[in-house]
Amino acid sequence: MSNESQRASDLVVPELYRRDFAVVIPAYNESPMVVDLLRELRETFERYHLEGEIILVDDGSSDGTGELARLEAADWDRFRVLEHRTNLGKTEAILTAARETDRSILVIFDADLQHSPEEIPRFLSKLAEGWDIVCGRKVGEYDKKAVSSAYNRMSRYMFKVPVSDMNSMKGFRASILEELRLRHNWHRFFVVLAHARGHSVTELDITLYPRRAGQSKYSGAWRVVGGVADLLSVWFLTIFSRKPLLLFGTFGVALVGLGFVVGVVSIYMRFVHGLGFRPLLDLVVLLETVGFTVFGFGLLAEMVAELREEVDALVRNARR
Repeated sequence: MSNESQRASDLVVPELYRRDFAVVIPAYNESPMVVDLLRELRETFERYHLEGEIILVDDGSSDGTGELARLEAADWDRFRVLEHRTNLGKTEAILTAARETDRSILVIFDADLQHSPEEIPRFLSKLAEGWDIVCGRKVGEYDKKAVSSAYNRMSRYMFKVPVSDMNSMKGFRASILEELRLRHNWHRFFVVLAHARGHSVTELDITLYPRRAGQSKYSGAWRVVGGVADLLSVWFLTIFSRKPLLLFGTFGVALVGLGFVVGVVSIYMRFVHGLGFRPLLDLVVLLETVGFTVFGFGLLAEMVAELREEVDALVRNARR
C-alpha cells in the first residue's frame, strides 16, 4: 500500500463530503496522462466510496486530450469533459468548471498526476473539520522549487497568509469563488484573496511525484516576470482598493508638506541671505499642484470604493 493509501485509509470522510464535491482538472495537451489519470481516479473513488463528480476542462488542447478522456470514461457517469476552443489558462478552466457544477466543495487536481488521487479524501476530511480552504504543501524535489519558495515567502510576508504553499493541490468551498474576481492567471492568488476576505486556511503535506509523461506547461522566465507583476497588483488591490485614500492621501499630503518645506527654505534664503532661486519656486508650485491633485484623486477613489461596497452588498443580498 502506498503512503497516500495508508494515510487515507485511516480517514473517515463524512457522507455529505463524500457526495457533495467536484474534482476539477484543468488539462492542456495532457493526452499521454489521460489513461493513467482515469484509472487512478476510478480506483480512488471506488476504494473510498466517493460519490462526487469529476470535471476535466480541456483548455484548448491540440493533442486530443478531451476526446481521449471522453472515450476512456464513456462508461463512468461521474466523469465529464468541458472544452475551451482555445487555450485560455488555468484560472479560466477552474471558473468554467465552477459555473457548471452545483457541488459545494471543489478540489483542484492537476492532470499530470504529480499528486496522487489518494490525496482527495484527505482534503475532503480536512474540509469537514470546518476549514474554508485546504492547501497542499508539496513534499519532494521539483525543478522550480527555488522560484516557488521565493514566491511563497514573498506572499506570506506581504499578505500574512498562514500557509507555506499556495500553488499546489487545494480544496475549498465553491461559494468563495462568488466573492472573488479572478483575472487571468490569478488562480495563483486565490488563497491570498480569499484569506483577505476572512476565510480560514490550512494545509496538508502532499507527496510530489516526477511527471511521468508530457511536458510542463508552467516554465519560462516570462512567467516569473508576469508572476511578480501580478503579485504587486494583488498586493495593491488587497491593501489599498478598499481604502485608496490611505495610499493617495498619504502620498498627496507628503508632497504638499514637502512643497511647504521647500517654500519656507526659499523664503528664508531670499529674505535672510538675499539669494533667490527661480527653480525652487517652480519646484514649490509643482509639488503643491501634484500633491493636491493626488489627494483629490484619493477622495474620488474613496467614493468609487464605497460605491463598489454598496454594489457588492446588493449582490450578496440578492444571492440570499
